[in-house]
Amino acid sequence: MPLSQPLPFPRTVWAGQAARTRSAPAPEPKRYGPFTRGQWAGAVIVGGAGLLYAAAMIVLAVRWLLSTSWGVDFLAAFPGEYHLPEGAPVGFPAWLGWQHFFNVFLMVLIIRTGLTVRTEKRPTVFWSPRSNGRRKISLNLWFHQSLDILWLVNGVIFVVLLFVTGQWLRIVPTSWEVFPNALSAALQYASLDWPTENGWVNYNSLQQLAYFTTVFLAAPLAALTGVRMSGVWPKNAAGLNKAYPVEWARAVHFPVMLYFVLFIFVHVVLVFATGALRNLNHMYAAQDAVNWTGFWIFAASLVVIAAAWVAARPLVLAPIARLFGKVSGR
Repeated sequence: MPLSQPLPFPRTVWAGQAARTRSAPAPEPKRYGPFTRGQWAGAVIVGGAGLLYAAAMIVLAVRWLLSTSWGVDFLAAFPGEYHLPEGAPVGFPAWLGWQHFFNVFLMVLIIRTGLTVRTEKRPTVFWSPRSNGRRKISLNLWFHQSLDILWLVNGVIFVVLLFVTGQWLRIVPTSWEVFPNALSAALQYASLDWPTENGWVNYNSLQQLAYFTTVFLAAPLAALTGVRMSGVWPKNAAGLNKAYPVEWARAVHFPVMLYFVLFIFVHVVLVFATGALRNLNHMYAAQDAVNWTGFWIFAASLVVIAAAWVAARPLVLAPIARLFGKVSGR
């Protein structure tokens, strides 16, 4: 349009539009909870840098401590493990490898379904026993509780075999020396000069305490609190419910699950950081050798676990659940 020609609209209209454009508020940044994406990124960077700095300071402090005369004498007196009683078995039987796989398989699915049940707001598929169609629970809760039953059965078999074969001597402390040796092992890990691993013969004391806590404390707590929140608990037993309120069970059950997640994470990290091939042979191939046998068994187990993770959905679960009750929509 030539500059000499008049504008198609009055100048006041253009001025008004420009004024509105200048005064329009800027779009609000997208928020994730109380913070924006940029604030979250900044917090993660600052927090990560702080954790790395704190970790470096801990490593330096522990290394200095262990270099003192006290530290040298302490490590000499308590190297990180104590001698097991005579008659303690050496090595891992084949059944222990199978038990390890079943336990990992069930634990991964239990944690997955437990988080699903915890966050599920409006279930779309329900399960009910044939004898009582009015008592409905979500299909995810049914699967979670079914996995719990299998895990309990597997755990009972595991504990029985532990005591029948004498393998309990490897994970149950038999001397008060376990505590100073566990402290020694923890200090060695913190210094990054890790204790010598020979799990085929003997765990270090920190490992022993961790396995004992997991098998004989955390697992029973998970079972007892899970039963209290499940459908098998008698609803009309007023005295029993008062003595063991469901709120107590809920307050303990979730932290115990977090403990298992932490244990699995640390366990996997140490398995790969302290001689992966040998450790995987111990756990899956029942042999004390450095080859790829245990690794490939471990890899196959991961494929099975991943397939089960993907398959754990109503399309697959519903036909299985119908074998034990009724499956319905809302």
